[in-house]
Amino acid sequence: MFKKNNQIKDLNQQEISTIIGLGFTITGELKGKAVIRIDGTVIGNVNVEGGIVLGEKGMIKGDIQTDSAIIYGRVNGNVKALNLEIKKTGKVNGDIKTEAIEIEMGAQYNGKLEMHQSGKTEEKVAVKA
Repeated sequence: MFKKNNQIKDLNQQEISTIIGLGFTITGELKGKAVIRIDGTVIGNVNVEGGIVLGEKGMIKGDIQTDSAIIYGRVNGNVKALNLEIKKTGKVNGDIKTEAIEIEMGAQYNGKLEMHQSGKTEEKVAVKA
C-alpha cells in the first residue's frame, strides 16, 4: 500500500521553473504546468501539473492538485496527487487522495487518506477476482 515511486525521485531531478522564495507571500490561486518550488507562503489553491516541492519553511494554506509532490513544509488544505512524499519535517492538515504515498518517520499528517490505483490496474484486479 505504501510504496516509493520512481516518479517522486524524478521530481527531484527535474528542472524547477518557478521558485517562490522564503519571505514571500502569494495570495491567490497558482496554476501551471511545470515544477514549482515553494519556500515562502501561498494563501490559495495550488494546481500544478508538473509537480510541487514544498521546502521546509514553505507553507500552503489551500488545496493542492498535482502529479507529484514532495512536502518538507506545512500544508493546511487537501492534497490530491498521483504520487506524494511527506518528509520528516512535513506537516499535512487535510485529506489526501493519491495512488502512491511515502511518509517518513517524524512527518505529521492529520486527515483522511484515500488511495486508488489507476484504472488499468483496477481492471486487472477486477478480472482476476
